[in-house]
Amino acid sequence: MTGPVHAGGPGHTPGAAPGRRVVVTGMEVATALGAGLDATWAGLIGGRSGIRAITRFDPSRVGSRIAGEIPDFDPGDVVDRKEQRRNDRFALLALWCARHALDAAGLPGRLERPLAERTGVIVGSGIGGGATFVEQVELAADRGPDRISPFFIPMVIANLGAGQVGIMSGALGPNFATVSACASGGHAIGEAWETIRRDDADVMIAGGTEAPLSEALVASFAAMRALSTRNDDPAAASRPFDAGRDGFVIAEGAACLILEELGHARRRGAPILAELVGYAATGDASHITLPAPGGEGALRAARRALQKAAMSPDEVDHVNAHATSTPEGDRAELQAIRTLLGERVAEVSVTANKSMIGHTLGAAGAIEAAVTIRSLIDGIVPPTVNLDAPDEAGAGMDLTPREARRRPLRAAVSNSFGFGGQNSALVLRRWEP
Repeated sequence: MTGPVHAGGPGHTPGAAPGRRVVVTGMEVATALGAGLDATWAGLIGGRSGIRAITRFDPSRVGSRIAGEIPDFDPGDVVDRKEQRRNDRFALLALWCARHALDAAGLPGRLERPLAERTGVIVGSGIGGGATFVEQVELAADRGPDRISPFFIPMVIANLGAGQVGIMSGALGPNFATVSACASGGHAIGEAWETIRRDDADVMIAGGTEAPLSEALVASFAAMRALSTRNDDPAAASRPFDAGRDGFVIAEGAACLILEELGHARRRGAPILAELVGYAATGDASHITLPAPGGEGALRAARRALQKAAMSPDEVDHVNAHATSTPEGDRAELQAIRTLLGERVAEVSVTANKSMIGHTLGAAGAIEAAVTIRSLIDGIVPPTVNLDAPDEAGAGMDLTPREARRRPLRAAVSNSFGFGGQNSALVLRRWEP
């Protein structure tokens, strides 16, 4: 059954590759549609854009003056005011999402041994505390180097998102960050999956976080001509797959998922939301910003992830696309999806969440993984909004234009790609006990 939706799978594949099975037992997100997965999901399936004029700084000197800002984000229920001053916003977003994801999974706010020793953290970020870096360098230039904060380095380095989550939660297992530009969140979740599969942990807190909304950082992307300049119509600026797209809309955001070994989750009666069955990472070895011709690197990642899941492309019902709204990136991904799915390409629902929440860089893969899981649970594919004139590369494909669609979903692929030619693909299956 298919049809418009308005706001208001089996757990195991026979013959799957050896390795411990990994399920998702909790998740939380913060996006331009709201701090919380429920708010984000309601906005997405309602086709509502969270893109607005920038308020975090005066954008008058920047060519792109629009962004996805998280409305009314307050980490006070997780981090006290003193610690808020000692952390960059990217780390605060990670801490907030991690704590609420742990709560959703029914895990304690502070882990104790032996569970603590079997719990790890991988949180990716493309830029880390870039806004603090700029602020402190400007401070040193204006008032002298002796004015630099002693917390400068801990606030800036990208691994401190994961480090702070570990400190907050008490997790004593593997702890590090993935830094692969806009593939960081996807890589974090995938590498956490591998960590559990190889028995280095039973539980992993995994995700991505980004807070890039400072004048210098936005101006830097604008200087590359990567950003949309549709400043007079923010809600229509992010246009993945549309022939009129002119660049991505930068955004802040974060997501954390709780991954857990299946037996461990069952023994403690945890809620099981979905099963992560495949992951792969590839490199383009082609160009620092442009994708490999034909999306060849993305295609290899998806094929390898499905191979590790012991699945065929014929079993894929849905693709949550990376789809940033850049001309070359979108076209290459469409070509990769078409090649992967072959004759079934018209039967598979493709969606671009960035059309409504903008591009959250290193957080994107984690946010989109969480949204993909909600799609599997609810049987709803969010729309790709602003899709008025689809790129010819998407001819004959179901790009879910304008309105969400209800349909049965068993398995989905979530794509993430980063500058430098770094690709991630996750394969998720609906959970059916």
